[in-house]
Amino acid sequence: MKKSVKTSNLKNNTMKKIITLLSLVAMTAAHAQGTLIINNYSAYDFYGHVLAFNMSAPCYPRVSNIDPITVPANSHTGNGNQLQYDNYRDQFTSSLYPQAMWTVSDSPNVTNNKPWNDFQLAPGGTYSTNTKWGLAKFGMVYPGTHNNVPNFSVNIAVAGNPCYNSPVDYTTPNGANYTNIFTITSGGTSITYLQIY
Repeated sequence: MKKSVKTSNLKNNTMKKIITLLSLVAMTAAHAQGTLIINNYSAYDFYGHVLAFNMSAPCYPRVSNIDPITVPANSHTGNGNQLQYDNYRDQFTSSLYPQAMWTVSDSPNVTNNKPWNDFQLAPGGTYSTNTKWGLAKFGMVYPGTHNNVPNFSVNIAVAGNPCYNSPVDYTTPNGANYTNIFTITSGGTSITYLQIY
């Protein structure tokens, strides 16, 4: 009798460990998208789009903001005015620069617009688990306007992705401004930074 109780307890403990492990894996996958932070240290406004995508060819799905984002001059983590998207859904209630709608492409021929609270955009949803931040398409503009700063419009992408052949950084021809994009991953946490100087 004691042997069957021990065997039963061993099976229960093993099942608990498996369930715990699967839960941890699911939580990590739920945040595969990672956090996006835009630090704009420049004297100009950031005006543009950010894109997250599957980092394996053919690079779908893809998710991008519909309306251009404006991050004002001198808005960064140092003063608490950075753009920060922890995920597609929660950014709407937590970010200084919320997006109500996202454009989602499942293939070259299938594109839909989805509201921020669509279940597929939630942590653990189809898009948050299968995309990572990786590209910014923007033009810097004079503060409070949509007037482009000459020679300061660029597409930049994180290094090592097979989807976009854009540079990881850019310096204006006069050398006055610089921008770069990179991702830092530690453990299960991933943060993509777009830095503008």
